[in-house]
Amino acid sequence: MPAFSPARKHGPGQAARRCSRHSGKRLEVRSLFDQPARLRGLDPSGILCLVSAHAADTRSEPARQVRILAGPASARLTWGILRMLGPGRAALLALLVASMACVLLPCGAQAADPKPAATHLGIEETRFTVNGRPVFLCGISLYGGLGATEERLRLDLDDAARFGLNWVRVWAVWAAYHHDVSAVDSRGMAREPYLGRLRRLVAECDRRGLIVDVTLTRSSTGATAGLSGFEAHRRAVITLLEALRGHRNWYLDLANERNVADGRFVSFDELRELRQVVRKTDPSRLVTASHGGDISRSELREYLHTACVDFIALHRGRYEGTPRETESQTQSYLEWMQEEGRTVPVHYQEPFRRDYDRWQPVAEDFVVDLRGALAGGAAGWCLHNGGNRDAADGQPRRSFDLTERRLFEQLDDQELAALAALRPLLREDR
Repeated sequence: MPAFSPARKHGPGQAARRCSRHSGKRLEVRSLFDQPARLRGLDPSGILCLVSAHAADTRSEPARQVRILAGPASARLTWGILRMLGPGRAALLALLVASMACVLLPCGAQAADPKPAATHLGIEETRFTVNGRPVFLCGISLYGGLGATEERLRLDLDDAARFGLNWVRVWAVWAAYHHDVSAVDSRGMAREPYLGRLRRLVAECDRRGLIVDVTLTRSSTGATAGLSGFEAHRRAVITLLEALRGHRNWYLDLANERNVADGRFVSFDELRELRQVVRKTDPSRLVTASHGGDISRSELREYLHTACVDFIALHRGRYEGTPRETESQTQSYLEWMQEEGRTVPVHYQEPFRRDYDRWQPVAEDFVVDLRGALAGGAAGWCLHNGGNRDAADGQPRRSFDLTERRLFEQLDDQELAALAALRPLLREDR
């Protein structure tokens, strides 16, 4: 829909004629400002006008916008002068626009059907599916992705596609190197502009056919971001489900490394309650809860029957022999599941990485690990990456800090060589 300005091409009469063609549709007005505001019941006969304020990323959106959406058609009113207005005046202007539109549109409003998701993630036995077709999820860590500009993010997604990747992992609670890019705060409440960036990231990946892992975590020792407890955790789950409901290309990691006995710990009973929250709020949303290290059989039973996760997300050991163990370890997990009466996919969501410890894996180690995952029957694998723990400034920080440089510019020669070698393996599997 082309943009228009009320001061030039389209006057109030023309706007009224445009709106009148959408009888029976709900009016929705969205204004991109710094503080959320919701206005309901502007008309006693039941018309619903919703004015939502969202923070604009000034690096990628130079002008603030007010959008009027009526059914399938949309018109955009863009005024650069809104950048000079304070939140109070901007909200008043949005209210005036909403009030005028309520008069122009008929009452008895009904919401237009949302645009169907382009990429639909599912599960079939021990495999993931995308739009009904079995796929192996292979991707890359993009933890601090909400700190990247939209241009850098698009370039990284372009590179991911070039290497044949179809999955990225982004944290909804992430702070590193003095940059907090969390989409929800410690209480589980929306945090702008980063929740808006998460929406745009998921939407862009949906358009490209990419799957997104959205991860939550409790506060760990020394962390500057994380959820403060169970109630905050429950609220964060609802916040994300409601914000991203229109897309089916993402799943939720309820709790990163929930078994680690520090601030990250989340009990199986708490996981069961969080799982129930998801089922009530967004029944078809896939969820997991990631595990640090290999899972014992008793722990696997709890994941399957107490937490009722949709798949197992593993963070195996980071020692030199790890890649050669992956095939047999995967087979053991699948055999245990059959004996437990419930089989789900095994996803190697966060394996070893470069610059983590004394062992420095090379390209061949990543290739051997992926081969083992494929041969053992796993459903997904990740080329994990992060900051240099031996460097005072953490450089290269890779996915841990994307505020200044994009991910693929920070990967080293071994990681890039691994990506080049992985693509033929993925092509064979697909």
